[in-house]
Amino acid sequence: MDTMYKLEVYLPREMLPALREVLRETDAGHIGQYDCCMSLTEVTSCWRTLPGAHPYNGKVGELTVAQELKAEFCCRSEILEDVVAAIRAVHPYEEPVINVFRIERAY
Repeated sequence: MDTMYKLEVYLPREMLPALREVLRETDAGHIGQYDCCMSLTEVTSCWRTLPGAHPYNGKVGELTVAQELKAEFCCRSEILEDVVAAIRAVHPYEEPVINVFRIERAY
Protein backbone atom coordinates (compact mmCIF):
# COMPACT_ATOMS: atom_id res chain seq x y z
CA MET A 1 0.00 0.00 0.00
CA ASP A 2 1.25 3.47 -0.90
CA THR A 3 2.15 5.94 1.82
CA MET A 4 -0.67 8.45 2.12
CA TYR A 5 -0.65 12.07 3.20
CA LYS A 6 -3.34 14.46 4.33
CA LEU A 7 -3.02 18.02 3.07
CA GLU A 8 -4.63 21.11 4.55
CA VAL A 9 -4.79 24.22 2.41
CA TYR A 10 -6.10 27.60 3.55
CA LEU A 11 -7.64 29.57 0.71
CA PRO A 12 -10.02 32.38 -0.17
CA ARG A 13 -13.45 31.09 -1.19
CA GLU A 14 -13.00 32.29 -4.78
CA MET A 15 -10.06 29.88 -5.21
CA LEU A 16 -12.21 26.77 -4.60
CA PRO A 17 -12.90 26.02 -8.30
CA ALA A 18 -9.15 26.15 -9.05
CA LEU A 19 -8.41 23.80 -6.14
CA ARG A 20 -11.06 21.35 -7.36
CA GLU A 21 -9.38 21.38 -10.76
CA VAL A 22 -5.98 20.70 -9.16
CA LEU A 23 -7.43 17.67 -7.37
CA ARG A 24 -8.95 16.41 -10.62
CA GLU A 25 -5.78 16.95 -12.69
CA THR A 26 -3.36 15.46 -10.15
CA ASP A 27 -5.63 12.69 -8.80
CA ALA A 28 -5.31 14.02 -5.25
CA GLY A 29 -8.33 13.29 -3.08
CA HIS A 30 -8.74 9.83 -4.60
CA ILE A 31 -10.37 7.39 -2.16
CA GLY A 32 -11.37 3.99 -3.52
CA GLN A 33 -13.97 4.47 -6.26
CA TYR A 34 -14.25 8.23 -5.64
CA ASP A 35 -12.06 11.13 -6.69
CA CYS A 36 -11.85 14.85 -5.93
CA CYS A 37 -12.75 14.05 -2.29
CA MET A 38 -12.16 16.86 0.18
CA SER A 39 -13.58 18.36 3.32
CA LEU A 40 -14.13 22.09 3.66
CA THR A 41 -14.31 24.10 6.87
CA GLU A 42 -14.98 27.81 7.15
CA VAL A 43 -12.31 29.47 9.28
CA THR A 44 -11.47 32.94 10.48
CA SER A 45 -7.79 33.66 9.89
CA CYS A 46 -5.65 36.61 10.91
CA TRP A 47 -2.19 37.92 10.06
CA ARG A 48 -0.13 41.09 9.98
CA THR A 49 1.54 41.84 6.68
CA LEU A 50 5.20 42.80 7.06
CA PRO A 51 7.10 45.35 4.95
CA GLY A 52 8.21 43.97 1.59
CA ALA A 53 5.18 41.72 1.20
CA HIS A 54 2.59 42.06 -1.54
CA PRO A 55 -0.61 40.81 0.12
CA TYR A 56 -3.59 39.40 -1.73
CA ASN A 57 -5.74 40.64 1.14
CA GLY A 58 -4.90 43.33 3.69
CA LYS A 59 -2.34 46.11 3.90
CA VAL A 60 1.29 46.20 4.93
CA GLY A 61 1.65 46.89 8.66
CA GLU A 62 -1.99 46.19 9.47
CA LEU A 63 -3.65 43.22 11.15
CA THR A 64 -6.02 41.52 8.73
CA VAL A 65 -8.89 39.26 9.77
CA ALA A 66 -10.54 37.33 6.93
CA GLN A 67 -12.93 34.48 6.30
CA GLU A 68 -11.24 31.61 4.50
CA LEU A 69 -11.78 27.95 3.74
CA LYS A 70 -9.62 25.13 5.03
CA ALA A 71 -9.61 22.30 2.50
CA GLU A 72 -8.46 18.83 3.61
CA PHE A 73 -7.79 15.93 1.27
CA CYS A 74 -5.58 12.87 0.86
CA CYS A 75 -2.71 12.31 -1.49
CA ARG A 76 -0.43 9.37 -2.43
CA SER A 77 3.28 9.85 -1.76
CA GLU A 78 4.29 9.56 -5.41
CA ILE A 79 2.20 12.58 -6.42
CA LEU A 80 2.74 14.73 -3.31
CA GLU A 81 5.35 17.09 -4.81
CA ASP A 82 3.28 17.58 -7.98
CA VAL A 83 0.14 18.30 -5.97
CA VAL A 84 1.92 20.91 -3.80
CA ALA A 85 3.46 22.53 -6.89
CA ALA A 86 0.06 22.64 -8.63
CA ILE A 87 -1.57 24.25 -5.58
CA ARG A 88 1.19 26.88 -5.39
CA ALA A 89 0.76 27.60 -9.11
CA VAL A 90 -2.95 28.50 -8.74
CA HIS A 91 -2.98 29.91 -5.19
CA PRO A 92 -3.29 33.72 -5.07
CA TYR A 93 -1.41 34.12 -1.78
CA GLU A 94 2.26 35.05 -1.74
CA GLU A 95 2.82 32.56 1.12
CA PRO A 96 0.05 29.92 0.97
CA VAL A 97 -0.41 27.70 4.02
CA ILE A 98 -0.13 24.08 2.88
CA ASN A 99 0.19 21.64 5.78
CA VAL A 100 1.20 18.05 5.00
CA PHE A 101 0.66 15.17 7.44
CA ARG A 102 1.72 11.59 6.91
CA ILE A 103 -1.19 9.22 7.51
CA GLU A 104 0.02 6.34 9.62
CA ARG A 105 -3.09 4.26 9.15
CA ALA A 106 -6.29 4.81 7.22
CA TYR A 107 -9.53 2.83 7.40
